[in-house]
Amino acid sequence: MSTVLSVKELCKTYIIKKYSNNVLRNISFDLEDGEFITVMGPSGSGKSTMLYTVSGMDRMTSGKVEFSGRDISSLNRKELSKLRLTEMGFIFQQMYMMKKLCVFDNIVLPAYQAGTSHKEANKRAEELMRRLDIIDIAEHNVNEVSGGQLQRACLCRALINDPKVIFADEPTGALNSKAAADVMDQLINANRRGTSIMMVTHSTRVAAMSDKVIYLMDGDIQGEIELGKLIDDGELAARERRLSSWLMERGW
Repeated sequence: MSTVLSVKELCKTYIIKKYSNNVLRNISFDLEDGEFITVMGPSGSGKSTMLYTVSGMDRMTSGKVEFSGRDISSLNRKELSKLRLTEMGFIFQQMYMMKKLCVFDNIVLPAYQAGTSHKEANKRAEELMRRLDIIDIAEHNVNEVSGGQLQRACLCRALINDPKVIFADEPTGALNSKAAADVMDQLINANRRGTSIMMVTHSTRVAAMSDKVIYLMDGDIQGEIELGKLIDDGELAARERRLSSWLMERGW
């Protein structure tokens, strides 16, 4: 199995009114091809900062991040934008969509921007929307659909350019339990098709669906637990209990 994301001694420091805030301290981990990793920890532990920094959305202070063998700190803004567009997908708790475009146009836009022919991009978008059971809202405005439908549309948009990695920051945080379960089912399906996933969540149930959980506290990795691939929903409760016990040992 090859490594798609390699993080070594990553540090992120913010300077606010001459005071240093060390948000991330010597973070090191690998994300393998086809692996699903979750990052957990208390509020303010640096989870989202870690996600944004390793994906190149935020500049690191020191350390090294390699994405498919490329040192992202060596890339200029244009090169980073192209990398994020063509090889990464993003899902956030706040479901950002362009309000002047319908759901279908929001999904297909990144493919157009990547240079995919409109015919091929439209075909890909339709296939994804059918797979995620939202083809019936294709022409709707984004303010005319439910939160669950909108998050599935965000997942379609994240997948449109067939990314190597999806970075998901609390993708179920704003959803009810049914919509959250639907979104996680689709994330797992994407992972089973070979897409690597790095996710931040506060939910032990959601985290229990991943292959491995990294626990972050005050900007440091305090441990990780291997859960393995989720085979079926019948084992989810036992995985959640195991993860909850492990987190409690770390003060969760």
